[in-house]
Amino acid sequence: MANAIKKVQVLQPIQRQENSENAINTAKRRVCAYCRVSTDSDEQMESYNAQVSEYKKKIAENPEWKFVDIYADAGISGTNVKHRLAFNRMIKDCQNGLIDLVITKSISRFARNTVDCLKHVRELKNIGVEVFFEKENIYSFDSKMELVLTMLSSIAQEESRNISENTKWGLRKRFRDGVTICNTERFLGYDKDENGNLVINVEQAEIVRRIFREYLDGKGYAAIARGLEADGIKTIAGKSKWWDSSIRGILENEKYYGELLLQKTVTVDYLTKKRVDNDNLEPMYRIENNHEPIISKEMFELVQQERKRRFEITRGRNEDRRKYTNKYGFSGKLYCEKCGKTLKRRHWNSGTNSQKIVWQCNSYINGKKNCSEKAVDDLTLKRAFIQLYNDMVIDKGSFFKVFLENVEKIMSKDTIGADISKTSSEITQLEQDLSELVQLKIRKQIDDKYYNKEYGKITTELEGLNIKRDELLNRKLNDTKHKEKVEYIKETIGNGSEPLTEFDDSLFVALIDKVIIKSPKHFNFVFESGIEMEVQM
Repeated sequence: MANAIKKVQVLQPIQRQENSENAINTAKRRVCAYCRVSTDSDEQMESYNAQVSEYKKKIAENPEWKFVDIYADAGISGTNVKHRLAFNRMIKDCQNGLIDLVITKSISRFARNTVDCLKHVRELKNIGVEVFFEKENIYSFDSKMELVLTMLSSIAQEESRNISENTKWGLRKRFRDGVTICNTERFLGYDKDENGNLVINVEQAEIVRRIFREYLDGKGYAAIARGLEADGIKTIAGKSKWWDSSIRGILENEKYYGELLLQKTVTVDYLTKKRVDNDNLEPMYRIENNHEPIISKEMFELVQQERKRRFEITRGRNEDRRKYTNKYGFSGKLYCEKCGKTLKRRHWNSGTNSQKIVWQCNSYINGKKNCSEKAVDDLTLKRAFIQLYNDMVIDKGSFFKVFLENVEKIMSKDTIGADISKTSSEITQLEQDLSELVQLKIRKQIDDKYYNKEYGKITTELEGLNIKRDELLNRKLNDTKHKEKVEYIKETIGNGSEPLTEFDDSLFVALIDKVIIKSPKHFNFVFESGIEMEVQM
Protein backbone atom coordinates (compact mmCIF):
# COMPACT_ATOMS: atom_id res chain seq x y z
CA MET A 1 0.00 0.00 0.00
CA ALA A 2 2.92 2.33 0.69
CA ASN A 3 4.01 2.17 -3.00
CA ALA A 4 0.49 2.48 -4.45
CA ILE A 5 -0.14 5.50 -6.67
CA LYS A 6 -3.28 7.55 -6.03
CA LYS A 7 -5.67 7.83 -8.94
CA VAL A 8 -8.32 10.54 -9.32
CA GLN A 9 -11.37 9.76 -11.43
CA VAL A 10 -13.78 12.53 -12.46
CA LEU A 11 -17.44 11.44 -12.52
CA GLN A 12 -19.23 13.65 -15.02
CA PRO A 13 -22.97 14.27 -14.53
CA ILE A 14 -25.25 12.33 -16.81
CA GLN A 15 -26.92 14.64 -19.31
CA ARG A 16 -30.69 14.20 -19.41
CA GLN A 17 -32.24 13.76 -22.80
CA GLU A 18 -35.04 16.29 -23.41
CA ASN A 19 -37.16 16.98 -26.44
CA SER A 20 -36.70 20.30 -28.17
CA GLU A 21 -39.94 21.81 -26.80
CA ASN A 22 -38.96 21.16 -23.17
CA ALA A 23 -35.48 22.48 -23.82
CA ILE A 24 -36.87 25.76 -25.11
CA ASN A 25 -39.28 26.12 -22.16
CA THR A 26 -36.52 25.34 -19.63
CA ALA A 27 -34.33 28.08 -21.08
CA LYS A 28 -37.06 30.69 -20.60
CA ARG A 29 -37.26 32.51 -17.29
CA ARG A 30 -40.57 32.11 -15.53
CA VAL A 31 -41.65 35.67 -14.83
CA CYS A 32 -44.40 37.29 -12.77
CA ALA A 33 -45.21 40.86 -11.81
CA TYR A 34 -46.36 42.36 -8.51
CA CYS A 35 -48.60 45.46 -8.46
CA ARG A 36 -50.13 47.41 -5.59
CA VAL A 37 -52.09 50.61 -4.97
CA SER A 38 -52.84 51.77 -1.43
CA THR A 39 -56.30 53.35 -1.76
CA ASP A 40 -59.61 52.55 -3.38
CA SER A 41 -59.96 55.92 -5.15
CA ASP A 42 -60.95 55.92 -8.84
CA GLU A 43 -57.62 57.47 -9.81
CA GLN A 44 -55.60 54.86 -7.92
CA MET A 45 -57.70 52.02 -9.31
CA GLU A 46 -57.03 53.27 -12.85
CA SER A 47 -53.30 53.20 -12.05
CA TYR A 48 -53.69 49.68 -10.67
CA ASN A 49 -55.49 48.42 -13.79
CA ALA A 50 -52.89 50.09 -16.02
CA GLN A 51 -50.06 48.34 -14.15
CA VAL A 52 -51.71 44.94 -14.59
CA SER A 53 -52.24 45.44 -18.35
CA GLU A 54 -48.74 46.82 -18.87
CA TYR A 55 -47.01 43.89 -17.15
CA LYS A 56 -49.07 41.26 -18.95
CA LYS A 57 -48.06 42.80 -22.26
CA LYS A 58 -44.39 43.30 -21.30
CA ILE A 59 -43.89 39.71 -20.15
CA ALA A 60 -45.73 38.21 -23.11
CA GLU A 61 -43.67 40.22 -25.63
CA ASN A 62 -40.28 39.13 -24.24
CA PRO A 63 -39.19 35.91 -26.06
CA GLU A 64 -36.91 34.93 -23.17
CA TRP A 65 -39.68 35.08 -20.61
CA LYS A 66 -42.53 32.76 -19.81
CA PHE A 67 -45.58 34.42 -18.24
CA VAL A 68 -46.60 32.98 -14.84
CA ASP A 69 -49.09 35.38 -13.27
CA ILE A 70 -49.85 38.93 -12.18
CA TYR A 71 -50.07 39.25 -8.40
CA ALA A 72 -52.00 42.38 -7.46
CA ASP A 73 -53.20 43.93 -4.20
CA ALA A 74 -55.74 46.75 -4.50
CA GLY A 75 -56.59 49.25 -1.76
CA ILE A 76 -53.91 47.83 0.57
CA SER A 77 -51.24 49.77 2.46
CA GLY A 78 -47.69 48.61 1.85
CA THR A 79 -46.43 49.22 5.36
CA ASN A 80 -47.42 45.79 6.60
CA VAL A 81 -46.91 42.67 4.50
CA LYS A 82 -49.31 40.40 6.40
CA HIS A 83 -52.37 42.20 4.99
CA ARG A 84 -51.27 41.73 1.33
CA LEU A 85 -52.83 38.45 0.27
CA ALA A 86 -51.57 38.49 -3.34
CA PHE A 87 -48.03 39.31 -2.20
CA ASN A 88 -48.02 36.42 0.24
CA ARG A 89 -49.40 34.08 -2.44
CA MET A 90 -46.57 35.16 -4.77
CA ILE A 91 -43.93 34.44 -2.10
CA LYS A 92 -45.43 30.99 -1.59
CA ASP A 93 -45.33 30.27 -5.35
CA CYS A 94 -41.68 31.34 -5.40
CA GLN A 95 -40.94 28.95 -2.55
CA ASN A 96 -42.68 26.19 -4.51
CA GLY A 97 -40.31 26.71 -7.46
CA LEU A 98 -42.85 28.23 -9.87
CA ILE A 99 -41.13 31.61 -10.43
CA ASP A 100 -37.62 32.74 -11.48
CA LEU A 101 -38.07 36.52 -11.76
CA VAL A 102 -40.40 39.03 -10.08
CA ILE A 103 -40.93 42.42 -11.70
CA THR A 104 -42.27 45.31 -9.65
CA LYS A 105 -42.62 49.02 -10.27
CA SER A 106 -40.50 50.24 -7.35
CA ILE A 107 -39.23 49.46 -3.88
CA SER A 108 -42.12 51.48 -2.41
CA ARG A 109 -44.61 49.28 -4.30
CA PHE A 110 -42.85 46.10 -3.18
CA ALA A 111 -42.58 47.19 0.49
CA ARG A 112 -42.25 50.40 2.50
CA ASN A 113 -40.89 48.51 5.47
CA THR A 114 -37.09 48.15 5.29
CA VAL A 115 -37.05 45.00 7.38
CA ASP A 116 -39.70 43.25 5.30
CA CYS A 117 -38.16 44.37 2.01
CA LEU A 118 -34.69 43.05 2.83
CA LYS A 119 -36.09 39.90 4.39
CA HIS A 120 -38.06 38.92 1.30
CA VAL A 121 -35.36 39.92 -1.20
CA ARG A 122 -32.80 37.81 0.68
CA GLU A 123 -35.24 34.94 1.07
CA LEU A 124 -36.01 34.93 -2.66
CA LYS A 125 -32.31 35.23 -3.54
CA ASN A 126 -31.53 32.13 -1.45
CA ILE A 127 -34.02 30.07 -3.50
CA GLY A 128 -32.84 31.47 -6.84
CA VAL A 129 -35.59 34.02 -7.44
CA GLU A 130 -34.55 37.49 -8.61
CA VAL A 131 -36.48 40.74 -8.16
CA PHE A 132 -36.27 43.63 -10.64
CA PHE A 133 -37.23 47.12 -9.43
CA GLU A 134 -38.10 49.18 -12.53
CA LYS A 135 -37.99 52.69 -11.11
CA GLU A 136 -34.61 52.16 -9.45
CA ASN A 137 -33.38 49.97 -12.37
CA ILE A 138 -31.73 47.42 -10.10
CA TYR A 139 -31.74 43.62 -9.92
CA SER A 140 -31.57 41.89 -6.56
CA PHE A 141 -28.78 39.54 -7.80
CA ASP A 142 -26.45 42.54 -8.35
CA SER A 143 -23.44 42.40 -6.00
CA LYS A 144 -24.03 46.02 -4.91
CA MET A 145 -27.71 45.43 -4.42
CA GLU A 146 -27.63 44.89 -0.63
CA LEU A 147 -26.24 48.35 0.14
CA VAL A 148 -28.37 50.14 -2.45
CA LEU A 149 -31.53 48.33 -1.38
CA THR A 150 -30.92 49.14 2.29
CA MET A 151 -30.53 52.83 1.49
CA LEU A 152 -33.52 53.01 -0.85
CA SER A 153 -35.76 50.96 1.44
CA SER A 154 -34.91 53.22 4.38
CA ILE A 155 -35.86 56.24 2.28
CA ALA A 156 -39.13 54.54 1.32
CA GLN A 157 -39.85 53.76 4.98
CA GLU A 158 -39.19 57.36 6.00
CA GLU A 159 -41.48 58.49 3.19
CA SER A 160 -44.18 56.22 4.56
CA ARG A 161 -43.71 57.75 8.04
CA ASN A 162 -44.00 61.25 6.60
CA ILE A 163 -47.16 60.32 4.74
CA SER A 164 -48.59 58.93 7.98
CA GLU A 165 -47.75 62.13 9.88
CA ASN A 166 -49.18 64.32 7.11
CA THR A 167 -52.37 62.26 7.06
CA LYS A 168 -52.71 62.62 10.84
CA TRP A 169 -52.15 66.37 10.60
CA GLY A 170 -54.82 66.64 7.90
CA LEU A 171 -57.31 64.69 9.99
CA ARG A 172 -56.66 66.82 13.07
CA LYS A 173 -57.22 69.99 11.04
CA ARG A 174 -60.52 68.64 9.72
CA PHE A 175 -61.58 67.75 13.26
CA ARG A 176 -60.73 71.26 14.52
CA ASP A 177 -62.79 72.71 11.68
CA GLY A 178 -65.76 70.55 12.66
CA VAL A 179 -65.55 68.30 9.59
CA THR A 180 -66.73 64.91 10.82
CA ILE A 181 -65.71 61.40 9.83
CA CYS A 182 -68.21 58.79 10.92
CA ASN A 183 -68.88 55.31 9.55
CA THR A 184 -72.58 54.42 9.99
CA GLU A 185 -71.96 50.79 9.00
CA ARG A 186 -70.50 50.12 12.44
CA PHE A 187 -73.29 51.27 14.74
CA LEU A 188 -77.07 51.07 14.89
CA GLY A 189 -79.47 53.94 14.54
CA TYR A 190 -78.17 56.18 11.77
CA ASP A 191 -77.73 56.41 8.01
CA LYS A 192 -76.07 59.13 5.95
CA ASP A 193 -77.87 61.53 3.61
CA GLU A 194 -76.52 62.72 0.26
CA ASN A 195 -74.40 65.35 2.04
CA GLY A 196 -72.83 62.85 4.43
CA ASN A 197 -74.84 64.02 7.45
CA LEU A 198 -76.14 61.53 10.02
CA VAL A 199 -79.89 60.93 9.82
CA ILE A 200 -81.95 58.67 12.08
CA ASN A 201 -82.84 55.19 10.84
CA VAL A 202 -86.29 54.87 12.43
CA GLU A 203 -86.33 51.07 12.71
CA GLN A 204 -82.82 50.81 14.14
CA ALA A 205 -83.38 53.77 16.48
CA GLU A 206 -86.17 51.90 18.24
CA ILE A 207 -83.75 49.03 18.98
CA VAL A 208 -81.31 51.54 20.49
CA ARG A 209 -84.05 53.06 22.68
CA ARG A 210 -85.10 49.59 23.80
CA ILE A 211 -81.54 48.76 24.90
CA PHE A 212 -81.25 51.96 26.94
CA ARG A 213 -84.70 51.47 28.52
CA GLU A 214 -84.03 47.84 29.45
CA TYR A 215 -80.71 48.72 31.05
CA LEU A 216 -82.42 51.29 33.26
CA ASP A 217 -85.06 48.65 33.99
CA GLY A 218 -82.32 46.69 35.73
CA LYS A 219 -81.30 44.25 33.00
CA GLY A 220 -77.63 43.45 32.39
CA TYR A 221 -75.79 43.23 29.06
CA ALA A 222 -76.38 39.48 28.70
CA ALA A 223 -80.10 39.68 29.53
CA ILE A 224 -80.63 42.47 26.98
CA ALA A 225 -78.73 40.50 24.34
CA ARG A 226 -80.76 37.33 24.95
CA GLY A 227 -83.99 39.31 24.70
CA LEU A 228 -83.02 40.76 21.32
CA GLU A 229 -82.10 37.30 20.06
CA ALA A 230 -85.39 35.85 21.30
CA ASP A 231 -87.30 38.53 19.37
CA GLY A 232 -85.33 37.80 16.18
CA ILE A 233 -83.69 41.24 16.06
CA LYS A 234 -80.50 41.36 13.98
CA THR A 235 -77.25 43.19 14.74
CA ILE A 236 -75.94 46.00 12.53
CA ALA A 237 -73.97 43.30 10.66
CA GLY A 238 -77.15 41.28 10.09
CA LYS A 239 -76.15 38.58 12.58
CA SER A 240 -78.56 36.77 14.90
CA LYS A 241 -76.03 36.57 17.76
CA TRP A 242 -75.75 39.58 20.06
CA TRP A 243 -72.60 39.86 22.19
CA ASP A 244 -72.46 41.50 25.61
CA SER A 245 -69.73 43.79 24.29
CA SER A 246 -72.07 45.05 21.55
CA ILE A 247 -74.68 46.05 24.13
CA ARG A 248 -72.03 47.78 26.23
CA GLY A 249 -70.73 49.63 23.17
CA ILE A 250 -74.20 50.98 22.39
CA LEU A 251 -74.78 52.10 25.99
CA GLU A 252 -71.53 54.08 26.09
CA ASN A 253 -71.78 55.61 22.59
CA GLU A 254 -72.20 59.39 22.84
CA LYS A 255 -73.52 59.61 19.26
CA TYR A 256 -76.96 58.53 20.44
CA TYR A 257 -77.60 61.86 22.18
CA GLY A 258 -76.38 63.92 19.23
CA GLU A 259 -72.74 64.39 20.16
CA LEU A 260 -69.66 63.25 18.27
CA LEU A 261 -66.31 62.48 19.91
CA LEU A 262 -63.55 62.24 17.32
CA GLN A 263 -60.16 60.49 17.57
CA LYS A 264 -61.18 58.08 20.34
CA THR A 265 -58.50 55.70 19.04
CA VAL A 266 -55.08 56.48 17.58
CA THR A 267 -52.49 54.67 15.46
CA VAL A 268 -49.35 54.17 17.55
CA ASP A 269 -47.22 52.44 14.88
CA TYR A 270 -47.38 53.58 11.26
CA LEU A 271 -45.85 50.27 10.11
CA THR A 272 -48.12 47.78 11.88
CA LYS A 273 -51.12 50.18 11.85
CA LYS A 274 -51.78 49.18 15.46
CA ARG A 275 -54.58 51.25 17.01
CA VAL A 276 -55.21 51.75 20.72
CA ASP A 277 -57.67 53.72 22.85
CA ASN A 278 -56.70 57.38 22.98
CA ASP A 279 -55.83 57.53 26.67
CA ASN A 280 -54.30 61.04 26.72
CA LEU A 281 -52.08 60.17 23.74
CA GLU A 282 -53.53 62.69 21.26
CA PRO A 283 -56.18 65.45 21.42
CA MET A 284 -59.83 64.41 21.10
CA TYR A 285 -62.49 66.59 19.48
CA ARG A 286 -66.03 66.88 20.87
CA ILE A 287 -68.74 68.21 18.55
CA GLU A 288 -71.99 69.02 20.34
CA ASN A 289 -75.37 69.05 18.56
CA ASN A 290 -73.79 67.39 15.54
CA HIS A 291 -76.92 65.48 14.56
CA GLU A 292 -80.44 64.60 15.71
CA PRO A 293 -80.35 62.54 18.93
CA ILE A 294 -82.09 59.18 19.39
CA ILE A 295 -82.15 59.48 23.19
CA SER A 296 -81.89 62.46 25.52
CA LYS A 297 -78.58 63.43 27.06
CA GLU A 298 -80.28 63.03 30.43
CA MET A 299 -81.09 59.38 29.71
CA PHE A 300 -77.53 58.77 28.52
CA GLU A 301 -76.11 60.24 31.74
CA LEU A 302 -78.52 58.17 33.82
CA VAL A 303 -77.23 55.03 32.11
CA GLN A 304 -73.61 56.03 32.77
CA GLN A 305 -74.44 56.61 36.43
CA GLU A 306 -76.07 53.17 36.61
CA ARG A 307 -73.11 51.52 34.87
CA LYS A 308 -70.80 53.14 37.42
CA ARG A 309 -73.03 52.02 40.30
CA ARG A 310 -73.06 48.40 39.12
CA PHE A 311 -69.31 48.47 38.54
CA GLU A 312 -68.70 49.69 42.08
CA ILE A 313 -70.88 46.93 43.51
CA THR A 314 -68.98 44.22 41.64
CA ARG A 315 -65.64 45.76 42.65
CA GLY A 316 -66.50 45.67 46.31
CA ARG A 317 -67.53 49.23 47.19
CA ASN A 318 -70.54 47.62 48.83
CA GLU A 319 -68.50 44.66 50.06
CA ASP A 320 -70.92 43.28 52.63
CA ARG A 321 -73.68 42.88 50.10
CA ARG A 322 -71.48 41.84 47.18
CA LYS A 323 -69.96 38.79 48.87
CA TYR A 324 -73.02 36.63 48.54
CA THR A 325 -74.92 38.20 45.64
CA ASN A 326 -76.29 35.73 43.05
CA LYS A 327 -75.40 32.59 45.03
CA TYR A 328 -78.91 32.17 46.47
CA GLY A 329 -82.13 34.18 46.36
CA PHE A 330 -81.64 35.40 49.92
CA SER A 331 -77.94 36.23 49.43
CA GLY A 332 -77.15 39.85 50.23
CA LYS A 333 -80.81 40.67 50.99
CA LEU A 334 -81.15 39.57 54.64
CA TYR A 335 -80.26 42.16 57.30
CA CYS A 336 -80.09 41.83 61.07
CA GLU A 337 -82.34 44.45 62.71
CA LYS A 338 -80.14 44.60 65.80
CA CYS A 339 -76.72 45.31 64.25
CA GLY A 340 -77.48 45.99 60.57
CA LYS A 341 -75.13 43.33 59.21
CA THR A 342 -76.08 40.87 56.47
CA LEU A 343 -76.82 37.22 57.22
CA LYS A 344 -74.68 34.37 55.95
CA ARG A 345 -75.91 30.96 54.78
CA ARG A 346 -74.69 28.05 56.94
CA HIS A 347 -75.23 24.29 57.31
CA TRP A 348 -76.17 22.87 60.71
CA ASN A 349 -76.34 19.21 61.68
CA SER A 350 -78.39 19.95 64.81
CA GLY A 351 -77.19 16.74 66.46
CA THR A 352 -78.61 14.57 63.68
CA ASN A 353 -77.34 13.03 60.46
CA SER A 354 -79.47 15.39 58.34
CA GLN A 355 -78.23 18.89 57.57
CA LYS A 356 -80.27 22.02 58.18
CA ILE A 357 -79.77 25.29 56.27
CA VAL A 358 -79.89 28.45 58.37
CA TRP A 359 -79.03 32.13 57.95
CA GLN A 360 -76.90 33.67 60.67
CA CYS A 361 -75.83 37.24 61.38
CA ASN A 362 -72.23 37.91 60.34
CA SER A 363 -71.59 39.74 63.62
CA TYR A 364 -72.82 36.70 65.60
CA ILE A 365 -70.50 34.42 63.61
CA ASN A 366 -67.56 36.60 64.68
CA GLY A 367 -68.59 36.27 68.34
CA LYS A 368 -71.80 36.29 70.41
CA LYS A 369 -70.68 39.47 72.15
CA ASN A 370 -70.97 41.30 68.80
CA CYS A 371 -74.60 40.25 68.21
CA SER A 372 -76.86 37.92 70.16
CA GLU A 373 -79.52 37.33 67.48
CA LYS A 374 -80.27 33.68 66.77
CA ALA A 375 -80.07 31.93 63.40
CA VAL A 376 -83.06 31.94 61.04
CA ASP A 377 -84.26 28.73 59.43
CA ASP A 378 -84.07 28.81 55.61
CA LEU A 379 -87.41 27.01 55.23
CA THR A 380 -89.13 29.44 57.62
CA LEU A 381 -87.97 32.39 55.50
CA LYS A 382 -89.22 30.73 52.32
CA ARG A 383 -92.61 29.96 53.87
CA ALA A 384 -92.86 33.59 55.03
CA PHE A 385 -92.33 34.87 51.47
CA ILE A 386 -94.84 32.35 50.06
CA GLN A 387 -97.39 33.50 52.64
CA LEU A 388 -96.73 37.17 51.83
CA TYR A 389 -97.02 36.65 48.09
CA ASN A 390 -100.16 34.53 48.30
CA ASP A 391 -101.86 37.06 50.59
CA MET A 392 -101.20 39.75 47.98
CA VAL A 393 -102.47 37.61 45.09
CA ILE A 394 -105.60 36.43 46.89
CA ASP A 395 -106.52 39.77 48.46
CA LYS A 396 -105.57 42.23 45.73
CA GLY A 397 -108.07 44.87 46.82
CA SER A 398 -106.55 45.93 50.13
CA PHE A 399 -103.00 45.49 48.88
CA PHE A 400 -103.52 47.64 45.81
CA LYS A 401 -105.17 50.37 47.82
CA VAL A 402 -101.96 50.83 49.82
CA PHE A 403 -99.84 50.16 46.75
CA LEU A 404 -101.49 52.81 44.56
CA GLU A 405 -101.29 55.37 47.36
CA ASN A 406 -97.52 54.86 47.33
CA VAL A 407 -97.43 55.21 43.54
CA GLU A 408 -99.30 58.53 43.72
CA LYS A 409 -96.82 59.83 46.30
CA ILE A 410 -93.91 58.88 44.06
CA MET A 411 -95.40 60.37 40.89
CA SER A 412 -96.29 63.67 42.57
CA LYS A 413 -92.70 64.32 43.65
CA ASP A 414 -91.16 64.29 40.17
CA THR A 415 -89.45 67.70 40.17
CA ILE A 416 -85.90 66.42 39.81
CA GLY A 417 -85.86 66.72 36.00
CA ALA A 418 -86.54 70.46 36.22
CA ASP A 419 -83.86 70.85 38.90
CA ILE A 420 -81.31 69.05 36.69
CA SER A 421 -82.11 71.33 33.72
CA LYS A 422 -81.86 74.45 35.90
CA THR A 423 -78.54 73.35 37.40
CA SER A 424 -77.13 72.44 33.95
CA SER A 425 -78.09 75.89 32.63
CA GLU A 426 -76.36 77.55 35.58
CA ILE A 427 -73.22 75.48 34.91
CA THR A 428 -73.26 76.46 31.22
CA GLN A 429 -73.58 80.14 32.10
CA LEU A 430 -70.72 79.99 34.60
CA GLU A 431 -68.51 78.20 32.05
CA GLN A 432 -69.22 81.04 29.59
CA ASP A 433 -68.41 83.61 32.28
CA LEU A 434 -65.14 81.83 33.00
CA SER A 435 -64.23 81.75 29.31
CA GLU A 436 -64.92 85.48 28.97
CA LEU A 437 -62.85 86.19 32.08
CA VAL A 438 -59.88 84.29 30.63
CA GLN A 439 -60.19 86.20 27.34
CA LEU A 440 -60.17 89.51 29.21
CA LYS A 441 -57.01 88.45 31.02
CA ILE A 442 -55.33 87.39 27.77
CA ARG A 443 -56.16 90.78 26.21
CA LYS A 444 -54.82 92.46 29.40
CA GLN A 445 -58.10 94.29 29.98
CA ILE A 446 -58.17 93.31 33.67
CA ASP A 447 -55.45 93.15 36.32
CA ASP A 448 -54.25 90.05 38.18
CA LYS A 449 -56.03 90.94 41.42
CA TYR A 450 -59.46 91.18 39.81
CA TYR A 451 -58.81 88.10 37.65
CA ASN A 452 -57.75 85.90 40.59
CA LYS A 453 -60.72 87.03 42.69
CA GLU A 454 -63.31 86.36 39.97
CA TYR A 455 -61.63 83.14 38.83
CA GLY A 456 -61.74 81.73 42.36
CA LYS A 457 -65.36 82.78 42.80
CA ILE A 458 -66.54 81.20 39.52
CA THR A 459 -64.61 77.93 39.91
CA THR A 460 -65.91 77.50 43.47
CA GLU A 461 -69.49 77.96 42.25
CA LEU A 462 -68.88 75.57 39.37
CA GLU A 463 -67.53 72.89 41.67
CA GLY A 464 -70.59 73.16 43.91
CA LEU A 465 -73.03 73.05 40.99
CA ASN A 466 -71.32 70.01 39.45
CA ILE A 467 -71.60 68.16 42.76
CA LYS A 468 -75.26 69.20 43.00
CA ARG A 469 -75.98 67.96 39.46
CA ASP A 470 -74.31 64.61 40.15
CA GLU A 471 -76.46 64.19 43.24
CA LEU A 472 -79.61 65.09 41.28
CA LEU A 473 -78.71 62.63 38.53
CA ASN A 474 -78.28 59.89 41.12
CA ARG A 475 -81.66 60.73 42.63
CA LYS A 476 -83.23 60.79 39.17
CA LEU A 477 -81.76 57.39 38.41
CA ASN A 478 -83.03 55.96 41.67
CA ASP A 479 -86.48 57.48 41.14
CA THR A 480 -86.68 56.17 37.57
CA LYS A 481 -85.72 52.68 38.67
CA HIS A 482 -88.09 52.98 41.65
CA LYS A 483 -91.11 53.86 39.49
CA GLU A 484 -90.38 51.11 37.00
CA LYS A 485 -90.08 48.56 39.79
CA VAL A 486 -93.41 49.76 41.19
CA GLU A 487 -95.01 49.19 37.79
CA TYR A 488 -93.39 45.76 37.54
CA ILE A 489 -94.72 44.70 40.95
CA LYS A 490 -98.14 46.10 40.10
CA GLU A 491 -98.18 44.10 36.87
CA THR A 492 -96.83 40.91 38.49
CA ILE A 493 -99.32 40.88 41.36
CA GLY A 494 -102.22 42.11 39.23
CA ASN A 495 -101.98 39.52 36.47
CA GLY A 496 -104.15 37.04 38.34
CA SER A 497 -101.20 34.78 39.12
CA GLU A 498 -101.84 31.50 40.86
CA PRO A 499 -100.76 31.25 44.52
CA LEU A 500 -97.26 29.87 45.09
CA THR A 501 -96.89 26.31 46.36
CA GLU A 502 -93.09 26.44 46.59
CA PHE A 503 -90.45 29.13 46.92
CA ASP A 504 -89.48 30.89 43.67
CA ASP A 505 -85.94 32.34 43.79
CA SER A 506 -86.32 34.54 40.71
CA LEU A 507 -89.65 35.99 41.87
CA PHE A 508 -88.21 36.82 45.28
CA VAL A 509 -85.19 38.58 43.72
CA ALA A 510 -87.43 40.54 41.33
CA LEU A 511 -89.84 41.77 44.02
CA ILE A 512 -87.86 42.13 47.23
CA ASP A 513 -85.06 44.62 47.87
CA LYS A 514 -84.23 43.37 51.38
CA VAL A 515 -85.62 41.59 54.44
CA ILE A 516 -85.10 42.97 57.93
CA ILE A 517 -84.84 40.06 60.39
CA LYS A 518 -86.63 41.17 63.57
CA SER A 519 -86.52 37.67 65.12
CA PRO A 520 -86.20 34.07 63.84
CA LYS A 521 -89.93 34.14 62.97
CA HIS A 522 -90.66 37.84 62.45
CA PHE A 523 -89.63 39.49 59.17
CA ASN A 524 -90.05 42.88 57.52
CA PHE A 525 -90.08 42.49 53.70
CA VAL A 526 -89.04 45.66 51.84
CA PHE A 527 -90.18 45.66 48.20
CA GLU A 528 -88.08 47.13 45.39
CA SER A 529 -90.74 49.86 45.21
CA GLY A 530 -90.07 50.86 48.82
CA ILE A 531 -93.29 49.38 50.26
CA GLU A 532 -92.76 47.42 53.51
CA MET A 533 -94.84 44.49 54.79
CA GLU A 534 -94.31 42.44 57.95
CA VAL A 535 -94.83 38.69 58.28
CA GLN A 536 -94.91 36.71 61.53
CA MET A 537 -94.82 32.94 61.41
